[in-house]
Amino acid sequence: MRVCRCFSYLCAAALTLCAETGHAMELPQAQVQIQDADHPDATPVPAVVPTWPTTDVIDLWHKVRPQQPPPEQDTKAPETEQGKRFFVIAPSIGSRPTTGLTLGINGNMAFYQGDPSTTHISTMVGGFRVSQKKQVLSNIRFSVFTDDDHWFLQGDNRLNWTSLNTYALGSDAGTLGAANVKYNFVRLYETAYRTVKPGLFIGGGVNINVRSNIRPGDTQAGFNNSAYASYTAWNGFALDKQASTGGNVGLLFDTRDNSINATHGWFASTAYRTFFAALGGDSTWQELSVDVRTYRPLNRTASQRVAFWFMSDMVTGGVAPYFDLPTTGGDVRSGRGYAEGRYRGEHLMYGEVEYRGSLTPSGVLGFVAFVNSSTIGSVETGTRLFEDYSPAGGVGLRVLLNKRSRTNFATDWGWGKDGSRGFYLGIQEAF
Repeated sequence: MRVCRCFSYLCAAALTLCAETGHAMELPQAQVQIQDADHPDATPVPAVVPTWPTTDVIDLWHKVRPQQPPPEQDTKAPETEQGKRFFVIAPSIGSRPTTGLTLGINGNMAFYQGDPSTTHISTMVGGFRVSQKKQVLSNIRFSVFTDDDHWFLQGDNRLNWTSLNTYALGSDAGTLGAANVKYNFVRLYETAYRTVKPGLFIGGGVNINVRSNIRPGDTQAGFNNSAYASYTAWNGFALDKQASTGGNVGLLFDTRDNSINATHGWFASTAYRTFFAALGGDSTWQELSVDVRTYRPLNRTASQRVAFWFMSDMVTGGVAPYFDLPTTGGDVRSGRGYAEGRYRGEHLMYGEVEYRGSLTPSGVLGFVAFVNSSTIGSVETGTRLFEDYSPAGGVGLRVLLNKRSRTNFATDWGWGKDGSRGFYLGIQEAF
C-alpha cells in the first residue's frame, strides 16, 4: 500500500509538471522528438503524430482546470521552424538500486539546423541530481544533425561524485568479497557520424573515462579484501584512480518510428573502441559492442506490442580497468532486477523481451511485463559464456506524459536470482 500511495503522489506531481510545461514541450505537429537521456547511443528520429494514443496527462489536467487555448500556430509551413529553439527546464525525479531516489533539475532544448523537411531535429539535454545515497550526478548529452543530415554529432559527458557496490567477476559471482566503493567520475564521449544513406550512419570519435579519489565506501578492511582491490592489484593498476583514453569507429542503423517509444522498426549499432596507455590510460585494450533492438505491433494501433533487445559487449584484447569492464545496468537500463555492476566480466551477452500494453483505450495508462537474462565470461575467474546465467523478470506501470512524443512516466519492479530485486522510476522506456 505504501508503494501504491508513493506511485500516486509521483504521478500527481508528474501531471502537474507536464501541465505547466506542456506548451513549451510541444514541437511541430509533423515531427516530434525528445532525446532519450538513458540511451546515449539512440539516434533521434522524427515521430509522426499517431492516431493512438489520444489522451495524455496534459489533456486530463486541462479537463480539471480549463484554460484559454493558446493562439493558433501555423504548423503547415515547416520551413518557418528552422532556427527556432524549443526549450524546457523542469524538476526531475528518478530511482535505481544503485542511487535510491534521486531529485534534481533537467533541461531539454530541441532545434533544427536546416530545413525540417530534410533535416532531423537536434536535441541537447542536461541535468543535475542528488541521490538518496549521497551521490551528486550531472550530465550533458547532445545529438545534433547538420543541414540535410549530412553529419550527425553525438556526445555523452558526465561529472559525478558517486559510489557503487563491487563484486567478483562472472555470472556466478556471489556476495563474498563485495564492497562499496566511492569515487569521482568524469566521462567525455564524442562521436561524429556521416550519413551513408537514409537511416545509416558511419563515424568515429574519442572516448575518455577517468575515475579518481577511489576510496572505501564503508570499511577499509572490506575495501582491501574486495574483489575490486584483488583484480586491480593482480593487473598492476593503482587502487585510487583508473583511466581509459582512446577512440572508436562505429556503424549505426535506425528505422524506428520513434526513438523514445517505438511501435515498429529496427535499431542496430556496433562500435569498436581502442584505449591507449600512451594517451594517459592505465592500459592498452580493445572493446567491441553490439546493440540490436526491434519492435513488433500486435494490433492495428500498436497499443499492444512486443519489444526485443540483444546486446553484446566484449573486451577483445588487453586488460581493462575494473570499472570499465562490461557490466549490466551501466550506461543503459539493462538487467532490471539487479543493481548496476552486480555482474561484470570481460565478455557479456544480454537479451530481453518486453510486452507493452495499454490499460485504457485512450492510452493514458499502460503496463509492461519483461524477462531478461545475461551471461558473463571472465578470464580471471575462468568462467565462460553460457556456463551460468543471471535471469530476471518484472512488471511496470506507465503514465503517458506527452502523446505526441509518446513519452511515459515509468515505474518498474524487477526480481532476479538470489533474492535480488530493484525498483526503477524515471522517464522513457528501458529500450
